[in-house]
Amino acid sequence: MPAARTPHDPRPLTGEPLSLDLLNTVWMHDGVRQDLLTDTGGLGVWLAANGLGARFTADGPTLEHVLRAREALASVVDSPGDPAGIARVDEVLSHGRIRATLTGEGPGEEPEFADPAWGAAWLAARDYLNLLTAAPDRIRGCAHEACVLHFFDTSRNGTRRWCSMAACGNRAKASRHYARSRES
Repeated sequence: MPAARTPHDPRPLTGEPLSLDLLNTVWMHDGVRQDLLTDTGGLGVWLAANGLGARFTADGPTLEHVLRAREALASVVDSPGDPAGIARVDEVLSHGRIRATLTGEGPGEEPEFADPAWGAAWLAARDYLNLLTAAPDRIRGCAHEACVLHFFDTSRNGTRRWCSMAACGNRAKASRHYARSRES
């Protein structure tokens, strides 16, 4: 039996921390909003891209919970400190907990969920807390006015502005060059 193939992930930016990767399931392409999570097939792509495909089922309840987590995360990333957004993230987090464990390597932690359909959504919300603990000022939206993608700035000096230098950064440079050449 041939190995199952991972479905193609059409998103322009992948590989960000889980919470931001969830936000990046919405992107713009030629001025049109795209959304990977319109069905359970897209959810399966997102779960697989984040190594969660074997752990969580790409079904209707999981999709519903992941969409709730995405809305909650978008509200706190776009408006940090917003009480309504904080309450929505806390509501997602109420569906799981961390259980302390002892492993052969030493202390560990294991996430637990009363309803496994909340697992992926909870992990994304928990990841956002970890980013806030690590470096909240490095959670960024792309500086290109037509881009809706987010990233965690891991550059040495913390000055990354674009989701991708090859895409949005290059477009901004080309736009500035075009404006300067028209002035001349």
